[in-house]
Amino acid sequence: MKKQVSLIIEAHWVLPVVPSASLLEHHAIVVNAAKIVDICPMTEVHSHYQASEVIKLNKHIVMPGLINLHAHAAMSLMRGLADGVALQPWLQKHIWPAESKLVSPDFVYDGTLLAAAEMLSGGVTTFNDMYFFPASAAESTIKMGMRANLGLVVIEFPTQYASDADSYIKKGLDVRDQYREQPLVSFSFAPHAPYTVSDETFQRIATLSNQINIGIHTHLHETKEELSQSYEVHGLRPLSRLTNLDILGPNVTFAHCVHMNEVEMRLLAEHGCNVAHCPSSNLKLASGIAPISQYIQHNINVGLGTDGAASNNRLDIFTEMRLAALLAKAESGDATALPAQTAIEMATINGAKALGLDDKIGSIEVGKRADLIAVSFSDIEMQPCFDPVSHLVYVAGREHVSHTWVDGELRYHKPAESAAVYSGIEPRELTAIVSKWQSKVSEFK
Repeated sequence: MKKQVSLIIEAHWVLPVVPSASLLEHHAIVVNAAKIVDICPMTEVHSHYQASEVIKLNKHIVMPGLINLHAHAAMSLMRGLADGVALQPWLQKHIWPAESKLVSPDFVYDGTLLAAAEMLSGGVTTFNDMYFFPASAAESTIKMGMRANLGLVVIEFPTQYASDADSYIKKGLDVRDQYREQPLVSFSFAPHAPYTVSDETFQRIATLSNQINIGIHTHLHETKEELSQSYEVHGLRPLSRLTNLDILGPNVTFAHCVHMNEVEMRLLAEHGCNVAHCPSSNLKLASGIAPISQYIQHNINVGLGTDGAASNNRLDIFTEMRLAALLAKAESGDATALPAQTAIEMATINGAKALGLDDKIGSIEVGKRADLIAVSFSDIEMQPCFDPVSHLVYVAGREHVSHTWVDGELRYHKPAESAAVYSGIEPRELTAIVSKWQSKVSEFK
């Protein structure tokens, strides 16, 4: 007797990611109750399973959903604000003033909706966020049916969200308690950066993180100015300071890590820390080029992030994969550095490991959640194709994503000859959000 399942996806190629370098041709993925229950040849699948829905993707590759390991989703409403400005003046003269006037639960809800739609259409099924009013971000994420790890922001100075570090921590923990049963939402502490968070606050976060078993997500070693400032104020480089404060560990994700020396790389490796590599943002703000090939040689787990749309302009992990691979070759002087398979692992299973979700997502394996995307190879610019894995990194773009599933539910679909469809929102709602906020944000250019 055939087993009844909810979905069968038949594809020209299936890229499981785990085991590494495996590529299956003419295979089917069988999904039931949000989980992957089988991966088998197309010639066998219908002998064993009866599905409520069968999707045939004869010119596609199906792969795990992409993971954006460092984002400020609501800042999609600030896309392109103050372009061509270095990080510190960009923050101090444009972003922080805009946030002090505009950021509210409504702003975060709308901005996260806009970001989630952009990411889903580009094959991102999970994002690691860091922003104010996480309850509003949670509501947007739930509406869009997307998976998110929401950062509970902590800084020392007051904002519209909270007044001091104690207030940020309390509000964050209250939000975590409110949404802890939501299956697509998880949380981490998000102390903004060493230059905005005190030693006392970092120590408290380290203690709480261990007590309630949630991760830590912060910026680190993004610019040379950050390093010199830290040495002037604390007599230490930021990573040394955080090491002394017992912050380092396998539940910690450091965003950027552009400027690291050999000793610091060994520290990251020794403590099992994770790095969110954001090549586009690092280039746009002239922060530098992170030595990612060296991180990989040290066995540091590296994922990919976009940063916010205000410092990148795109929440596009396909762009980050390609750029990460190219920059690693140029930075190392080695054309074999960071091959396509490694770039894909950075965008999938490595991000899942950093979030402690690699038992659920990041690869196509039996028992994992069905967070999947389909990439079409039918367009002329995708042909000819000699190596589908290489094509994903060096040829494909987010515009080639045709389907995005989260927990086995189709959350985005781009039919061949009609407008894109989101399960959680109508495109006209997104247009209304942009119209609502554009004039308010524009005064801070």
